[in-house]
Amino acid sequence: MMNALRQLISNLNHRHHQFASIQGERLARSLEALIAQQSLVANTAFLDCKQFPWTAHLEANWRVIRQELDTLLEHAYLLPNFQDISVDQYSITRDNLWKTYFFYGYGFKAGKNCRRCPQTTRLIEQIPGMKTAFFSILFPHKHIPEHRGPYKGVLRYHLGLKIPQPIQGCRLRIEDEIRYWREGESLMFDDTLLHEAWNQTDDIRVVLFIDVVRPMRFPFSCLNRAMIQLIAWSPYVQSGKRQTMQWESRLDHIPMASPNQTTPDQASSPQQRP
Repeated sequence: MMNALRQLISNLNHRHHQFASIQGERLARSLEALIAQQSLVANTAFLDCKQFPWTAHLEANWRVIRQELDTLLEHAYLLPNFQDISVDQYSITRDNLWKTYFFYGYGFKAGKNCRRCPQTTRLIEQIPGMKTAFFSILFPHKHIPEHRGPYKGVLRYHLGLKIPQPIQGCRLRIEDEIRYWREGESLMFDDTLLHEAWNQTDDIRVVLFIDVVRPMRFPFSCLNRAMIQLIAWSPYVQSGKRQTMQWESRLDHIPMASPNQTTPDQASSPQQRP
């Protein structure tokens, strides 16, 4: 009797999750034209990072972030797959070649993860409108097939942290444009356009993956923030929060950052790289 009741509750929760996700995506898609009209930045596939002054600060401190990342990569195989955190990702990835390390997700702070990488956390917490932040780790020869993000009211940012050679092996295609990640350099793009990614090298590729609020004209900026809050309350995000908390406890053996690590602004800028 109890097992049957648990199964019934599980089925109802699953159906509620599916219904909420479908209706939420329909609403988000219906707002895309309005968001494009009211956006204060370009509606191109890739955006000029100079429109976002905070990207220069991250680039100047990329080595600080990389130092904390290197400690995590010693345990890379133990990190959660993206679909372990976000079950919706099963539609594009089912193997163990896309790992993640979350700091933030729509208002939820992964406290233990952040304490392992305090300098990275300080840097991302300074970003205006930051909603999601994590290390996105592609193992060798991983391909992420064509897909599109759910909501145009946020923009996607990548900071190259560990980019193996040859440079052409690590690339991102959005519609008919292709860009290559480079260490210490930024990419800003609209992930609601069809896109795919490759790591066709024999080493791990890592970027700092961040979603930020798209700048919009008032009062549409208020509507956008209300939509983002609805996303934060969605079963999709709440499930991800629970999964992240469970995975944080599984990573307790990974050491915290050393107190004598480089602090932000002590790192070299991309132009100073050898």
